[in-house]
Amino acid sequence: MSIVFNPLQLEKHTLNNRLVVSPMCQYSAEDGFANHWHLVHLGQFAIGQVGTIIQEATAVVPEGRISYGDLGIWKDEHIPALKQIVDFVHEQGSAIGVQLAHAGRKASTDKPWFSRSQFPPIHPNGWQTVAPSPIPFNESDVPPVELSISEIKQLVEAFKEAAKRAVEAGYDIIEIHAAHGYLIHQFLSPLSNQRTDAYGGSFENRIRFLIEIIEAINSVLVNQSLWLRISATDWAEGGWDIEESVRLAHLVKNLGVEVMDVSSGGCVRHQQIPVMENYQVPFAERIKKETGIITGAVGLIKKATQAELILEEGKADLIFIARGFLQNPHLTKQFAKDLGADIKWLPQYERAKE
Repeated sequence: MSIVFNPLQLEKHTLNNRLVVSPMCQYSAEDGFANHWHLVHLGQFAIGQVGTIIQEATAVVPEGRISYGDLGIWKDEHIPALKQIVDFVHEQGSAIGVQLAHAGRKASTDKPWFSRSQFPPIHPNGWQTVAPSPIPFNESDVPPVELSISEIKQLVEAFKEAAKRAVEAGYDIIEIHAAHGYLIHQFLSPLSNQRTDAYGGSFENRIRFLIEIIEAINSVLVNQSLWLRISATDWAEGGWDIEESVRLAHLVKNLGVEVMDVSSGGCVRHQQIPVMENYQVPFAERIKKETGIITGAVGLIKKATQAELILEEGKADLIFIARGFLQNPHLTKQFAKDLGADIKWLPQYERAKE
């Protein structure tokens, strides 16, 4: 059996295979509510028998949305529609997680198929953004408001309350979004965090917000696996880098994070990313080898043989794929065919199996 299709045993869950649908924003919600689009979008991957699905960035407060179309989990009324998705995915035999997120200074934008521009606070679909420091992502953006200590504490509580709702909805995995230049990453990087208090300056201070969120979420988990998505490097001089990512991985592993989902970039516009096949895999490999934590590799992993080799060489434990699953929601079946693996098909689709 190919390694891609070997189960992965977590502390409280068994993943049927090593393929993970990466969180992909759909910008299709109203007031944060999931709808038929989200059910069908996520459900199709489970029908295709992927091991794990991570739901798109789901905001813990309204102002934490990237756009007015983002999913939310900031109120109890969001739970029923989310639970419907979770239940359907479970019925097909896949695991599902939710990515808890706050966009920080990169919030208040239009839907990307209209424009990637940020709306000012006076716009009907916009609001005032917040960040660790009042530094806009784009020069043309309205500067974010620097969060006070009390506001930081309120956001830690918002992540905790969101995790409680995720537990009630039945998710198997809670993933904290600390990557791609969103709020937690903004605290991590010295390029976006210029605070001089307990949340800025030293490595220990810049990770404090994240550590507090991890501890708060851990206090409400019942049977969930806690995952963390990070940008392993800012790809910019003076920014967050792989050395700090390894230090962070050591710490969070001891705090109960079970899987590190390793991406990169997104914090600053002047980043220089050498995009190529497997360009982010070395980060997952180094974190895995130096800390022993389970890691997921992501980014331009398009072929089954490519995914198999990453796992075979011990560079990661899981393969996260986004665009490939948009192109082919049943990519799992194609990978199985390419690798000569005989996987289960759901009975409704089995007559199409060669």
